[in-house]
Amino acid sequence: MSEVTNQSSEDHYRKLENMYQGAPINSYFKPELTINRGVAELKIRIREDFFHAAGATHGAVYFKAADDAAFFAANSLVKGRLVLTSTFHITLLRPIQSGTLTAKGNVVQNSANQIIAEAVLFDERGKEIGRGIGNFAKSKIPLTSEIGYKL
Repeated sequence: MSEVTNQSSEDHYRKLENMYQGAPINSYFKPELTINRGVAELKIRIREDFFHAAGATHGAVYFKAADDAAFFAANSLVKGRLVLTSTFHITLLRPIQSGTLTAKGNVVQNSANQIIAEAVLFDERGKEIGRGIGNFAKSKIPLTSEIGYKL
């Protein structure tokens, strides 16, 4: 049995979190990610530099939060390999201008070659502001320390 498949689930989740935090794009958004089996929760503190011209958070922030939460919920179930987003659909329900955006991702279906996961977005008051659902392909890309998958 390989070291990756023999590792504990908790180690897998923490390594995924570390890999995520090390991604260059996250130095801009400064998200916080927590992963458990089949679920992930992501928080992004809203800043004015995320705003579009009408003074609310741009949809790109909603998409990033929803895709990342669903993605890591999916990858929590796959040890040793990275999953890849193959499709993602998002619905924006209402604007967010301050506070913290929270995305809660969870796996809907896990089959041999793909995982379907969704994410619901909330504002600081717990009001739903958006949701997304995506298909995640199980790739052949190994999870390695070179991509930040380490404790």
